[in-house]
Amino acid sequence: MGLTGMQMARMADKALIVTADDFGAALEVNEAVERAHREGILTCASLMVAAPTAGDAVARAKTMPKLGVGLHLVLVEGRPVLPPSQIPNLVGPDGNFRTDMVKAAIAMTFLPWVQRQLAAEIEAQFEAFAATGLRLDHVNAHKHFHLHPTIAKLMVKIGKRYGLTAARAPIEPPELLRRIEPSARGGDLERFMGMRLRERFSVNRIWSPDAVFGLAWSGAMDTQRVAGILENLPEGVSEIYLHPALCAYKGAAPGYRYSDELTALLAPEAIGLAGQVRRGTFADFAGG
Repeated sequence: MGLTGMQMARMADKALIVTADDFGAALEVNEAVERAHREGILTCASLMVAAPTAGDAVARAKTMPKLGVGLHLVLVEGRPVLPPSQIPNLVGPDGNFRTDMVKAAIAMTFLPWVQRQLAAEIEAQFEAFAATGLRLDHVNAHKHFHLHPTIAKLMVKIGKRYGLTAARAPIEPPELLRRIEPSARGGDLERFMGMRLRERFSVNRIWSPDAVFGLAWSGAMDTQRVAGILENLPEGVSEIYLHPALCAYKGAAPGYRYSDELTALLAPEAIGLAGQVRRGTFADFAGG
């Protein structure tokens, strides 16, 4: 049965970005990103510039010119670009970023010397991305730490010098999730902070999608959930983000269903549904 004119008109008002976060974290992630882009519905990936296999990720990206690659700022639970001695308040004894996210956030809010270290590390990560030669498609942050006002302010200020024109403001419509799973719950605080972040982006002429999906089911975006989102996609530009990998890897988040998320990106039903709307990168939609 063919689509009616009204159905076609509604679909014409919908567009989609599909992003893989943690690009560069491991070879298992990089291989999944490449497969999901070449064979599935993936349009973008967010690069961890200091991650163990960032070089491999960049090399793969350069063979996929239609993949929009952005910067995945890492400021907690990961490797810094700068030597630990230059950012002592951001790292633990092992030289990696702190894992006590709440205490780190408080220090970033109130301590000027911590803010200076934070600015230096954010600058270093933008510089490292620029050194790859890839076009900066978008920016977001690991654990959505850019919801923190201090990080957001620095990300915008520094990023604009490196060509930042698009970024993720994580605002997930809870009513749509409940259509898929009645028990689904959205985070009210995260949604409020996401709205404030979008306002900051708007004032600074940084584009962001109208809706973002992947927060409530982070690490568990299986085929049924992805298909449900695609079937109920709202008007405007939506981003679906996932964490695909061939399997769990060293440093992986406990309980994340990485291979299920890769399967969802390759599933025939997802490919069919995504094919009914315009798909692209952040750069494709940021211009208009």
